[in-house]
Amino acid sequence: MSDWNGLEELVAIAENGSFAAAARKLRRSTSHVSRAIASLEHRTGATLLHRTTRLVALTAAGKELAERGRRIIDERDAALAVASGDPGLRGSLRITCPAALGEYFIAPLALRHALAHPSLAVSLDFSNRVVDIVAEGFDLAIRTGPQTDLRLAAHRLGERNVVTCAAPSYLAERGRPERIEDLDRHACLIGSAPVWHFRRDQAETTYQPEAHWRCNNGPAVTAAAIAGLGVCQVPDFYAARPLALGQVDVVLDDVRATAEPIWAMHPRRRLVPRKVADFVALLVAELPAAMARGFTPPEDRHAAYR
Repeated sequence: MSDWNGLEELVAIAENGSFAAAARKLRRSTSHVSRAIASLEHRTGATLLHRTTRLVALTAAGKELAERGRRIIDERDAALAVASGDPGLRGSLRITCPAALGEYFIAPLALRHALAHPSLAVSLDFSNRVVDIVAEGFDLAIRTGPQTDLRLAAHRLGERNVVTCAAPSYLAERGRPERIEDLDRHACLIGSAPVWHFRRDQAETTYQPEAHWRCNNGPAVTAAAIAGLGVCQVPDFYAARPLALGQVDVVLDDVRATAEPIWAMHPRRRLVPRKVADFVALLVAELPAAMARGFTPPEDRHAAYR
């Protein structure tokens, strides 16, 4: 029996969450997958999975072996493709990214990447938590703000600003805030961030608004501002189109917060897998322009995937 036996099954369980799902992915029986894992645990002398009636979870040793195993399998598939004369990308590409960036900007680019490489399995995970991509087996993370994880290589993709704005009709009726403190007299529309960010006297500062309208969805908050309900602070990609159409005006621009950098991050390796390098190159080339165009309304969303 080869020492590699069971590795593919372990990786499939890690990526698909259960023995049954792994069996479907590998087109094998559940009993085969179970026997392969038992054999792998026997050979390694380590417990790789915690099993309950409802859940299968990887142990620390299982996570480490699955992560290394997935890289080995990807390299194997790439080597076989080169030997056969097929230069296409193969294996799997797992990406984690913040929900809004992921839904509106990363997903359309990832879909184009998947269409261009039909032998590559692409998996997107939208999460606003900071995922440990090494421990959880992701190939790539999209993140904003300062980054300090020295295990990861970082590629700057652009930056994200926040903009404070309101409809011209609202400003005509209630007046334009000239100082941060003037917001005390205004109806504030709050999204997922409970505090607003500004920069004054060369230092970052925050303001905690009283909510006149609250919704943890950027388009809904922006729509409330367009309707004249009050002042909002949102990432600039939500406001780009309304600003271009004159539906909202920027306020307090002289104290706008410093822009946050956007990064593509992947585990440091001597040789970066081509599937990762190619997608990072696509993000570097196209994400800044896509974000400058701004949020695409739902009725036009399908066009962004072309």
